[in-house]
Amino acid sequence: MMQWFTADCHFGHFNVIPSCGRPFSDVAEMNAHMLDAYVARVLSGDDLWVLGDFAIAKTADGGRDVVRDIFRRIPGKKHLILGNHDLPWVKELGWESIDDFKEIKIEGRRVSLSHYPMLTFPGARHGAIQMFGHVHQNWRGSRNSVNVGVDVFDFRPVTLSEVLDRAKLLPVNAHWDEVEPGVTVDGPSISLG
Repeated sequence: MMQWFTADCHFGHFNVIPSCGRPFSDVAEMNAHMLDAYVARVLSGDDLWVLGDFAIAKTADGGRDVVRDIFRRIPGKKHLILGNHDLPWVKELGWESIDDFKEIKIEGRRVSLSHYPMLTFPGARHGAIQMFGHVHQNWRGSRNSVNVGVDVFDFRPVTLSEVLDRAKLLPVNAHWDEVEPGVTVDGPSISLG
């Protein structure tokens, strides 16, 4: 069983295409591309953690029915970390769990899941990593707090290993010494591996 992470899919939402510079001509193309990416990676026994903003669609144009079909077709056990666009109809799609914030462990590593980026989080001094969305392509994150949104990960879900590889390439948060004084991100107590 694998753990997969993603954020800011915005299935069904046309305006996200121009506002985020997504390389799709219309919503149908965007939806199909992302659905194919999810189906190619996630298996039926896997967990898929969606860190907010799964979909924005209207009832009037049939968009919500399209999104419901997409949800059913995505394999795995789907978990939602609530984002600012996850309206009541999105919450009713059939998620395994819905939370505002969640902490899980993968291979002994603490992982904090939030829609929003945080300066510090549980276990930040001891090797934990935080994953977030919300900011789309505007910020990839910092050394131990990584944006897992589709706009910065090729419109596909990612594994912890991929997130940790990205984290090693990101700068230390400029405010780290203010919020966690005396601790270095690459120090022995919080090494990213």
